[in-house]
Formats: sequence, structure tokens, C-alpha cells
Amino acid sequence: MALELAAQRRPGALVRLGRRHRAWTLAVLGGRIGCSAATVSRLERRTRIVDLALVHRAAHEVGVARPILVMSLAPPPATGLVATTVTASPCDAEEGPMRRRTLFTATAAAGPAAVLMGLDDALAATPAPPGAGPLDKRLAGARALYDRGAHARLLAALPGLIADAHRGAASRRELDQARLSAVYSLASAVLIKLGSYDRARLTADRARTWAEISGSPLAAAAAARELAIVLRHQDHHGAARRLMSSAAADLEASGLRSDAAAAAYAQMLCTLAYTAARGGRRAEALAMAEEARRAAGRLPQVAPPGRLFAISPAAVDLYAVGVHWALGDAGAALEAGKDLRPGQFPTAERKARLGTDMARAWWAWQRPEQTARALLEAYRASPGEVRDRPAIRRIVTELAERHPRTSGVRELHAAVTQTG
Repeated sequence: MALELAAQRRPGALVRLGRRHRAWTLAVLGGRIGCSAATVSRLERRTRIVDLALVHRAAHEVGVARPILVMSLAPPPATGLVATTVTASPCDAEEGPMRRRTLFTATAAAGPAAVLMGLDDALAATPAPPGAGPLDKRLAGARALYDRGAHARLLAALPGLIADAHRGAASRRELDQARLSAVYSLASAVLIKLGSYDRARLTADRARTWAEISGSPLAAAAAARELAIVLRHQDHHGAARRLMSSAAADLEASGLRSDAAAAAYAQMLCTLAYTAARGGRRAEALAMAEEARRAAGRLPQVAPPGRLFAISPAAVDLYAVGVHWALGDAGAALEAGKDLRPGQFPTAERKARLGTDMARAWWAWQRPEQTARALLEAYRASPGEVRDRPAIRRIVTELAERHPRTSGVRELHAAVTQTG
């Protein structure tokens, strides 16, 4: 019976089966997983999963075997007969067309709405694998698109990558499962850039699921980081902080025997510091930033090509800029970044991130000319980092409205709006 429900992609029904096997009421299970009986009832009845973490907790509590649960959560195979669209969360359904128009406006610069809809379709029902070449090479190419800020091209490539990675993971080899997790983590990362947080949470949840199945600590760290970033953007700062603390502790417990593991640990600390800062936890944020600096001390000044976590001492200093900005101390942010230069960063995305982070600090310090200069430098390094990120576009818009005659503002606004 359980295998049949899993094949039908009915995780809620699996939870109900397990609950009844234990002779528990809805209220009993709800009490064990921290929600109401009504929430458990909805979880068991729905075919569309809204809260993947809750499904995992419920399934674990009632004894559903992880492989069976994962089978039930996998996208259905492509049939070519039915076009299916899913809504990633109740917010999309409740807020309706207005929210979707806002999202499409925010992401129009990255490409037409059809690109995002194509990704939605791939997340709802895995398309037929295109088999367009070695997956490792294509995944490396997709990461290069991310590093260049070519968000539209990356979004267009993701459905095929997801399809081929799922086909590979059918081998049940740990490396193939970790590779599928990496594809979903990359999807989450670009969706976060675009402000599409509901989609990003869905892909981050899937990245975590496949990372856990693979047993890869680096894949698990990458997936945990993406999910924590999404949670932070959704104002779940406590949950994001706990998730990152756990991920950092797991990596530290592994012994950090390789540079790749040490880089992952330093990255976890950086993300934890920024997460704490956004949550208003000043002492914790500064302590984590200092610990990240210490952890990065053994790493090379430039991360080797292909490393999953391309962290370096300069990258840690760049995180410190963001930490101080998030704590409301623009002066400290500018001080932290005053000696950083684009040449210290290997990718266009990081070079541009230096510009946007410094611009946020200059803008908070009410320095429009320096803000415009930093944003122009960021745009020249990677247009997508300025054009596609809603928060940065807002700064450009505000500059144009409040300081239209400031040097560089007209050029900056024209560059962003012409491509958007």
C-alpha cells in the first residue's frame, strides 16, 4: 500500500497511513509535530505540498521510510499529455494576479515571464531528459552563467538540467544524487537573486532532500545555506539562524580535513553572521564574522576554479560589509570594504557584489554620488546584479527620483531601464 501511494505521488496519504497504523488521532500527531489537527488534516488531504519541512517531520514521526517518502515527493515523470502548473505556496494563490504581475515586473529584466513559467512546469512535472551532453560539464556551464549574472540564460537551461539530473539520480549512486541536489541549489540561488522566494524555497527544499539521500556533507551544506537565505528573506530569521548553526556544526564535526570542507565551513559562518545581523543579533553577528575571518585564514587568496564554495579572505571581508550594513552601521560597512578591490574576486558576480554592497552602505550614509559610482562599477562587471535584483533596482529608481542631476545617475538609470 505504501509503495502504491508513493508511486501515485501522495505523501499526505502516506502520513495518514502511518498515523492510522499507530492509531493516533489528528490532534495527537499535530501535538507531536507542533501544529493543529486541522493543519494535519489538510496535509494528509492535499496533493500539492506547501510545507515540505512539515511533511518530513510528520512522515518521520509516523514511521514512513525515507526512500518511500522521497519517492512520493519526486516530480511525476513527463507524459507529454498534460500541461501542469503549480503554485509554490499559498501566498501565490491568495494574492493572485497582482502578486504575479509584480513578480514578473521585477524579473522582466532577466527574461520574459515564460522563462519562469517554463521552470514552474519543470518543477511540477519533470520534462523528458534532453540528454544534451555530459551533466558535469553542463552544470559547470550553468554555474558559469550564474557567476556572469546571465540569469535569463540560466533560467532557460535549468529545466533540461533538472530533467537530466533526475535521470542520473535514478542510478541511486550517491554522486548522482548529490549532483541533483546541486542543480536544485543552483536553481534556488538564481531565484533568490530575482526575489522569487516561493519558488526558491521549493527548490531549496528539494536540494536538501536529495543532499540528505546522497549523504554528501558539502551538498547538504550548500542546500542548507540556500534554504536559510530564503527563510531570511521570508522574515523567518530564527529558523534561518538555527538551520545555519546546525549546518556549521555538522561541518565542524567532520574535522574539516580538506580545503573544500574548510571553505564550506567559512562560508557557513559568513552566512550565519549575515543572518544574525538581519535578525538584529549584533553580538552574535560580529562574533560569527570574526570566526569566519579566522576560519578563512588557511584558505588561498583566490579560490581554485570549480570549488563549490568559492570563499577567500577577501570574500569574508566583503561579507563583513554586508553584516555592518545589516546592523545599521553604514560607516563600519564602508570601513570594512575600503581596501577591497574587484581584482580580488574571480567572478563577475562577486566583483559586482562588491559594488552593490558598497552602494547600499553609501546610500544608507546618504551619499548619492558615491552610491551611483559604486552601482555603475557593479553594472559594468555584471549587469544582472544591478538590473535583476529588486532591492538594487529600487536604489537606482530612488537615485533617479531624488538626485537626477548627480553624476552617473542618468547613465545608470538609462542602462537599467533600457534592459528592463
